[in-house]
Amino acid sequence: METNLPIVDRFVAYLSDERHFSPYTGRCYGLDLRQFTDFIATEGGLDVDMAVERSAAESRKADAKGSTVTARILACNVDTIRAFLQRLSEQNYSVATMARKIATLRSFHKWLERSGHTSTNPMTLIRSPKQPKRLPKAITVDQIERLLAAPDANDLLGARDRAILEALYSTGMRVSEVVGLNRGDLNEGGECVHIRGKGKRERVAPMGGHAMTAMRNYLKLLEAEKASLPSGPTAPLFINKNGTRLSTRSVRRKVAKYLQQVGLDPDISPHTIRHSFATHMLDNGADLRSVQELLGHQSLSSTQVYTHLTSGRMREAYDKAHPRAEAG
Repeated sequence: METNLPIVDRFVAYLSDERHFSPYTGRCYGLDLRQFTDFIATEGGLDVDMAVERSAAESRKADAKGSTVTARILACNVDTIRAFLQRLSEQNYSVATMARKIATLRSFHKWLERSGHTSTNPMTLIRSPKQPKRLPKAITVDQIERLLAAPDANDLLGARDRAILEALYSTGMRVSEVVGLNRGDLNEGGECVHIRGKGKRERVAPMGGHAMTAMRNYLKLLEAEKASLPSGPTAPLFINKNGTRLSTRSVRRKVAKYLQQVGLDPDISPHTIRHSFATHMLDNGADLRSVQELLGHQSLSSTQVYTHLTSGRMREAYDKAHPRAEAG
């Protein structure tokens, strides 16, 4: 069985270098594709000689020349894809997981076609399963306040954690965007931050007064205790105790720690803080288009899901405030 295929590695590198996907997302795509290639290697249902013959020209363009598995990948048709999906279904994968794996295959085969490895794309005949709409989870303003107050901002690590939490809630950034910040991305005078988001999309987001205060306190303590570290515009903004860039996993662990410390559900994720930011903005009168830009959503439909969270509150406020809300 072939477990390390250069053609898969090249695709994952493309996601990182050209699409600017996070390392975590790239690993997820790679794991999905290795599951697919393992299936191709053992149960693909293709005659090896036929596969090699049909894709000989394409195989020469791939790094793994003469690889039967690579040849099978390049020669696979819609029946092979359906057989793989049937196998996943038999293993009781959830609808959401199936949809994610289909999305991975869709991106991979689109890349194969665009890069000239194949001339056809079998994924054009595959539909994604319908998923029940799941509303993003948000927590209350009071719960957010408790969480933000949890770190002890009098020492460096506590000040760093307070600044991270404040930045997450003040801007709605993704956790990968927060850890990707460099010193030069923070504009203290303009009280805003330059964010590099998914793909090649970049945006500038305002940062609230509480967040800026937390950020300045962290930078003051950082410069006092870590004077020997690089502090130029490309130096990482949030660092660990070793002086290197903080990881997304570390931030998730910190968030869980502080949630537990203040008696909140430790399963709440940093992404929940992003959802809470959007929900609270809309609750307090922000327009949908502005929230879309602040979140870095490419499509307005991605932001519209938050209107479902706020509509119930609007109805409740209307019923309480309007003199003719109730009949008779």
